[in-house]
Amino acid sequence: MKKEFITTIGKRKMAVARAIARAGTGRVVINGKSLDLVQPEPVRLYMQEPLMIGADTAKGVDVEVNVSGGGVFGQAAATRQAVALALVEFNKKLKKTFLEYDRSMLIADSRQTEPHKPSRSKDGPRASKQKSKR
Repeated sequence: MKKEFITTIGKRKMAVARAIARAGTGRVVINGKSLDLVQPEPVRLYMQEPLMIGADTAKGVDVEVNVSGGGVFGQAAATRQAVALALVEFNKKLKKTFLEYDRSMLIADSRQTEPHKPSRSKDGPRASKQKSKR
């Protein structure tokens, strides 16, 4: 039995993107807005990469993405990963192509910034006062 829709999750830093993909006409919606309306432009182009690489499959898939947390670029990377994973579910041959192009399209990068420590919180987690020998 074929599923009516596919759900995938993309993550980057604190951002989490949940994508629902259905067979359709190639429409991509992010948080209720069309992908074409996403600003700034470099972020939009970054999110469109999986759609450009898997153009044949992307034309027949509608993707709805709900992304939250993190910053603008973290959300873009999470969205890109969720969309790429959804396209791979529709066409398994894309997996090799995506991995050769950029591994982070399919595999999450779990690195996060280190939390600030007490008593030096404005300078960063490991910054300390410079010590003088004399």
